[in-house]
Amino acid sequence: MPSFCRDCFAEQGGGTKTCTDCASPRLINHDELYDLSIAHIDCDAFYASVEKRDNPDLIDKPLIVGGGTRGVVSTCCYIARRYGVRSAMPMFKALKLCPDAVVIRPNMQKYSTTGNIIRSMMDDLTPIVKSVSIDEAYLDLTGTTIVHGGAPALSLAKFAKRVQKEVGVTVSIGLSYNRFLAKVASELDKPNGFAVIGKRGVAEFLAPKSVAIIPGIGPVFQKRLEEKGIRLIADLQQRDLRELGRLFGDEGLKLARLALGEDNRTVTPNGDNKSVSSETTFHSDISDHETLNHILLELSEKVALRLRRSEYSGLSITLKLKTSDFKLITRSRSLNAPTQLASRMAAIGRELLAKEPKGKKYRLIGIGVSEIGPAAQADLGDLIDTTAPKEAALERTLDQLRDRFGKNTIHRAAIIPKSRDHESD
Repeated sequence: MPSFCRDCFAEQGGGTKTCTDCASPRLINHDELYDLSIAHIDCDAFYASVEKRDNPDLIDKPLIVGGGTRGVVSTCCYIARRYGVRSAMPMFKALKLCPDAVVIRPNMQKYSTTGNIIRSMMDDLTPIVKSVSIDEAYLDLTGTTIVHGGAPALSLAKFAKRVQKEVGVTVSIGLSYNRFLAKVASELDKPNGFAVIGKRGVAEFLAPKSVAIIPGIGPVFQKRLEEKGIRLIADLQQRDLRELGRLFGDEGLKLARLALGEDNRTVTPNGDNKSVSSETTFHSDISDHETLNHILLELSEKVALRLRRSEYSGLSITLKLKTSDFKLITRSRSLNAPTQLASRMAAIGRELLAKEPKGKKYRLIGIGVSEIGPAAQADLGDLIDTTAPKEAALERTLDQLRDRFGKNTIHRAAIIPKSRDHESD
């Protein structure tokens, strides 16, 4: 089983309890350790850790960063957490649980400066970094082994040690093959932890855990699930996919996939191109939905082609409308899996348009795709969606024919225009 020391980074043989080079007990080992490249990094009790770094007298004391007696806890150190203190807890309650706690007002400028230093260290590991807060980020280290002279797991361990040495705070790292499981892993070994979740046995690993660990499940949704007898991830795994779809719509299908460890979300770098879209302004206002739907499909073809040319895909479809009185309307829907298909975009666009009042006049229509990621996971299909691979093959064939004979040589029958009374981008 692959294994190395988190302190001196020496590779270890099987069965050792401490490092054979430095005697450290901080070993990390896993069958898939060198095969995984998606990471979630979370700074441990970040605000409190920065304050303790700057005032060593606080090291062994319970510390709360937050407002006055009528405020709330921004964060607290792990000592205070032993007393039951938690983030977002009212201060009066936190001080009742831990009356000896030291309370410090937040210094956001200091935390931001420290967070930016850590973020720059993440950028040294990979350009594919998605920050989700001042102290938390996802990283995709695929293809970095040659650059750093070691597997992503080793690079991450060196990163954690560098942050502790140069910045003075600790981080916990989760390593897996997708974002959901990387996030779950980062919570397993806090503080200053490093945990790995591989593909083998993932369903069994997730089964006994609460559904609350799934992203997007807050207290209200959790209560809805419990009312249907779904408390653990095992309960989701045992439910029929069609039943979950009937009970919770697209969200139910998403839950079913996450319960099996499947997550199609990619790590999209902050500041990168976040959407691909196409829109058109009409020479005269249009109210007829049939005509609008023809134009939507034409625009979807353009967006799909741009995605395929740039090797991107998207998880969210947005319809854009501008009324005759210049009111802007946007309607969006998330997909269960990323797509490059014009037919999928146009179908979602039609459904969103159908919800708008008939007879309303529009001067602009557009369709766009966001939550952009790599093309590799697009339109693979599954047991429920068996048509996606065939549609993808058809659209790639159309691309080849247009490249060979000209872009206006072949059209879908549905988008042969009734008129050209509009100007598209």
